[in-house]
Amino acid sequence: MMGNARRLLLIEDDAAFARTLARSFERRGYAVHVLPGLEALQAALEAGESATHAVVDLKLAGGASGLACVKALHAHDPGILIVVLTGYASIATAVEAIKLGACHYLAKPSNTDDIEAAFARAGSGGDAEVELVGRQTSIKTLEWEHIHEALAAADFNISEAARQLGMHRRTLARKLEKRRVK
Repeated sequence: MMGNARRLLLIEDDAAFARTLARSFERRGYAVHVLPGLEALQAALEAGESATHAVVDLKLAGGASGLACVKALHAHDPGILIVVLTGYASIATAVEAIKLGACHYLAKPSNTDDIEAAFARAGSGGDAEVELVGRQTSIKTLEWEHIHEALAAADFNISEAARQLGMHRRTLARKLEKRRVK
């Protein structure tokens, strides 16, 4: 990589998105190296690749997890600023990303401004004044949450929950098969 003060590793398997994000960071003065996944990252690190910043997609090709990339990057250089970017945000993966060494975790859609702001907030210890906003929820998620509430209220008796929901027991059973209760 070049001798730029800001060197960015972009671990992203979506080539079109990676190109767009790389160009945007390059316009901001970063030297960018795009890698499609963990194997490419490990090879680059073994070859002496170094970076000051990294953006890691959480869900990589073949079901691979970007969390392994976060772990490898942090083990290689604990000072690197790592932002995890995902379209599959969850509390569990956010917590694990931070534990593994990420400085921030952003849900897609996020742009270069959002990512740079996350890099800038690294080491700030968090923001107690962050705005608490309701996130738009899909109809399917709302339906699932409503079904789960009815199931819990019926002590997980499918027939009783179906009665409370006003649907046939088999319909409820099919919905539960699609998305298992844990």
